[in-house]
Amino acid sequence: MKCISIDLDGTLLNSQHEISEENVKALNKLQEQGHCLILNTGRAYADVIKLKAVQNMEVPIFCINGSVLYSKSREIIYEATLTVSAYQEIFTLLKELGVGILVYTNYGGYPSTLPPLHDKSKEELDVLFQEYNYDEILEKDNLKIYKLIALVHYDQLEKIEEVKASLAGKFDISMASSFANNVEITSSEAHKGKALLRFQLMMDLSFDEIIAFGDGGNDLAQFEVATTSVAMGNAPLHVQQKADIITKTNDEDGFAYAVHHLLHLLDSDEKISVI
Repeated sequence: MKCISIDLDGTLLNSQHEISEENVKALNKLQEQGHCLILNTGRAYADVIKLKAVQNMEVPIFCINGSVLYSKSREIIYEATLTVSAYQEIFTLLKELGVGILVYTNYGGYPSTLPPLHDKSKEELDVLFQEYNYDEILEKDNLKIYKLIALVHYDQLEKIEEVKASLAGKFDISMASSFANNVEITSSEAHKGKALLRFQLMMDLSFDEIIAFGDGGNDLAQFEVATTSVAMGNAPLHVQQKADIITKTNDEDGFAYAVHHLLHLLDSDEKISVI
């Protein structure tokens, strides 16, 4: 049995944040063949199950860069959190650097999760971050903090390196960038690659191969543990350079193309038309 670990944004999802018909066909065929499919994403669970195609799939979902693992029956089987004290220290540093801050918790994302912000203007984002009262987060009962995202405008990318330098070596954390303008900060136990190894152990599975698909900096963690890593054609150069295979872009059904033509995972007579 092969494990096929698939990122969502920029990988399985196209630019319209949809799973194309060709990608759905490839997913269905892989499941029919008995492979273990895993959605391995930086998204929160609520942002994953909004996707209609996902609602029709029975697969494990690893959310928030391996912070929360869901079984195929949608039960939480593992959580990795940041301590409140670490969160407060990191939050203070990020505030001083003047970046936007998203906080992912067991109550949801504050003031939002990332996907709904993609179409916001610079002005709208500035207002959102400046006006939100972050003190309200710590008032919640039985709070679990999974992730912080430091977010900047694309004309401020130099701040990303400042964030990484400010946090490096000071906390027991993992840092990764799903997009060039962010830094995702999680527990050191939250890691797309560690999540795959953890799941294999927890479920007493033995994968013949781990094939990882991704397009972002946070996918390098799953590339590290994969026997075969596949970068999308739309991935940044530094991600492509770490991959074993480069496929077409997410708008060219790159996942289905790789499964069918590059990895030869589907039967040669399977009629999947890809661009």
